[in-house]
Amino acid sequence: MHEPEITEALIAAHGLKPDEYARILEIIGRAPTFTELGIFSAMWNEHCSYKSSKKWLRTLPTTGPQVICGPGENAGVVDIGDGLAVIFKMESHNHPSYIEPHQGAATGVGGILRDVFTMGARPIAAMDSLSFGLPSHPKTAHLVRGVVEGVGSYGNCFGVPNVGGEVRFHSSYNGNCLVNAFAAGLAETDRIFYSAASGVGMPVVYLGARTGRDGVGGATMASAEFDDTIEEKRPTVQVGDPFTEKRLLEACLELMASDSVISIQDMGAAGLTCSAVEMGDKGGLGIKLTLDAVPQRETGMSAYEMMLSESQERMLMVLKPEREAVARAIFDKWDLDFAVIGETIAEDRFVIVHGNEVKADLPLSKLSSSAPEYDRPHVPTPAPAPLGPVPEIDPVAGLRALIGSPNHAHKGWVWEQYDTQVMADTVRTPGLGAGVVRVHGTAKALAFTADVTPRYVRANPFEGGKQAVAEAWRNLTAVGATPLAATDNLNFGNPEKPEIMGQLIGAIRGIAEACLALDMPIVSGNVSLYNETDGKGILPTPTIGAVGLLASLDDLIAGLPEAGDAAILVGATLGHLGQSALLAEAFGREEGEAPLVDLAAERRNGDFIRASRKQIRAATDLSDGGLALAAFEMAEAAGLGIRLDSADTASLFGEDQARYLVACAPDRAAALLAAAAEAGVPATRVGVFGGDTVSFGATSAPLADLSRLYRTAFAATVF
Repeated sequence: MHEPEITEALIAAHGLKPDEYARILEIIGRAPTFTELGIFSAMWNEHCSYKSSKKWLRTLPTTGPQVICGPGENAGVVDIGDGLAVIFKMESHNHPSYIEPHQGAATGVGGILRDVFTMGARPIAAMDSLSFGLPSHPKTAHLVRGVVEGVGSYGNCFGVPNVGGEVRFHSSYNGNCLVNAFAAGLAETDRIFYSAASGVGMPVVYLGARTGRDGVGGATMASAEFDDTIEEKRPTVQVGDPFTEKRLLEACLELMASDSVISIQDMGAAGLTCSAVEMGDKGGLGIKLTLDAVPQRETGMSAYEMMLSESQERMLMVLKPEREAVARAIFDKWDLDFAVIGETIAEDRFVIVHGNEVKADLPLSKLSSSAPEYDRPHVPTPAPAPLGPVPEIDPVAGLRALIGSPNHAHKGWVWEQYDTQVMADTVRTPGLGAGVVRVHGTAKALAFTADVTPRYVRANPFEGGKQAVAEAWRNLTAVGATPLAATDNLNFGNPEKPEIMGQLIGAIRGIAEACLALDMPIVSGNVSLYNETDGKGILPTPTIGAVGLLASLDDLIAGLPEAGDAAILVGATLGHLGQSALLAEAFGREEGEAPLVDLAAERRNGDFIRASRKQIRAATDLSDGGLALAAFEMAEAAGLGIRLDSADTASLFGEDQARYLVACAPDRAAALLAAAAEAGVPATRVGVFGGDTVSFGATSAPLADLSRLYRTAFAATVF
């Protein structure tokens, strides 16, 4: 096949800057072949190399006595005791989901599941954090339907419960939705598999589905802004097959149990290129691939296409050579391709042969660990103007503004399309805070949550980063779980703009400080930059996915309030309305400072909740919408009304941090308040659950009317 001439336009189309291309020429001492250009493009783009963020990611806390493996592998690994580990990660599939929402979201789910089971874990839980444009935008309804269908169809067919997540709407996502997918699995601590190749002359084996042309250039596309050529990018979106992935899971776990694997790596972004290079680089070895042996489902594929294809449901393995027959038999049984396509070599080379021609011969280490790393110019986000006067609002009207908006309405329309009970270990389903899944065969359970408040991050990236971690920590605490560790999905605009880079750095600093203070290290993650369309960036959205441990299900706080229960507010209320949900939904204002996060108070108040779990029937953290929304959601889930004593706007709707609302039996309220006083934790009785009305001071409304609005507003406003 005739290869195109390497021109400035071709170099630019591959996302390489002139100075980066000059660096390539310096490294290899000649002009690259077309295939080599594609390989450099794939490995040096933002999506694979993290060249704008590596410097700052190194500042995150990533270790702790519970951490078995932190960032750098396919997923993070955390010890949960008794010889078991939880393996988890969150990743973005933003650009593909905007171009083709169903397949973009579906393959996002498939990719994150592979990240987990390639390390030897059986997936037990999934979550998703979704951000869309305004419901009035002409693309929003199409994107919501497609993304939710994609997430549901892949996860449901594969057979993993979706136990939580979040959905938000804002004009900044009009041209760039966010789809962040999370998966977690369980493995034995002595049966964890890593990606570093070892041994010279070891066979490199291709596993799974066949290679096609779908997804060619996907990683490069995901590292660029959108413009009016977006429809031309549709072929860069991968196509998923969850039934093939299910077979791949079972085949891989059986393979791992057969003592055949030296190392194994998911073929995700940049496909065969990235998986081979990462395995070789981590092991200090070279790799030689013969592409004629690659299983293909299309004819006439070039070396360039095969190396950059992002066809789904594929793995790459370095195999113990004496185990080839055993390994092949396993994949034959599961009706999946198994092909020896290369070998490890002692030299620091990445050699690609196709049709008896050498299509690429590059220094392998220069493709991965020696990729460009930038300390981009950045400017701190200026302090927001002080919040102007916020008028008092009728509290029922304020609540209606919140529960009637798609941001805060009941999201049953979304999660009811997901299988939340498959595998029969789900203890707490979406809609009531953190999801909880039993650790099968033990008394333990794991809690999962995903959180961020982007409007806080835009106003104050440092405090917003802290708050995302703190809210995740609170959500785990509110179900009685001890937070273990977190994964971060950092979604930002164009890092070449100093103000965007300032947002990213500020948020990372906030995340780092909170993770240190709360003993919740970051063990895996993903950075998604260039989330812009026609120069307009998204709200900075550093999503935090977090995992907590319940040593026994007896420790679970998962009840619902009962009539007569006391409503007790734990934590101090100052009435912070800056950047609040009420301000946005009722007054159309996004103003003021983000709420400040007192990490010592977070720690103290959260530890008190867990220590007092036997006194508490139900608990929720306070976040969006403050006390009013939290109280309504808790009561409505139980089919109860609630009477809150206050009618003050700031007290009801302020979003001060480090707060929880708990329901406890009337005869236990005094003891709980006394324990709080002894622990130095602010706690106040603020009302009572029961009846069929929702009351704020002297103002009230029928629960049935508010519940109807709450449960129908999402579909009504989005569609």
